[in-house]
Amino acid sequence: MEIKVRIDGIDHKAQAQLLQGTLWVHSNGRTFTMDAGSGRKSRKKSGAGGSSDTVIAPMPGKVTKILVQPGTVVKAGQAVLVMEAMKMEYTLKCDIAGTIDSVSCAVGEQVALGKALVKIKPAAE
Repeated sequence: MEIKVRIDGIDHKAQAQLLQGTLWVHSNGRTFTMDAGSGRKSRKKSGAGGSSDTVIAPMPGKVTKILVQPGTVVKAGQAVLVMEAMKMEYTLKCDIAGTIDSVSCAVGEQVALGKALVKIKPAAE
């Protein structure tokens, strides 16, 4: 759904969706969440959520690009896949450096909120 939000007295249009008790609001390339039960707000990075060795779908959407494959060495913050959700494109990044252990999705696949998409084997220190 499209909603109107007011930030510093200026009205903006934003996309919003209520999923499993969390309100997701996307505006100007930024994503915000709010626990619908408590009213507490937080800010999530693209691709955030889940353990640091797993990239998890932050919302339901369609995988449009997979940028890595098993065996690929990645750096922390590197983009690993792109998905579309709520008429926007999201690049999901890994939180840690390591080697891609597995990719659990395919291009064109509709994925659910919370689905583990990419598993990373942490780099040895």
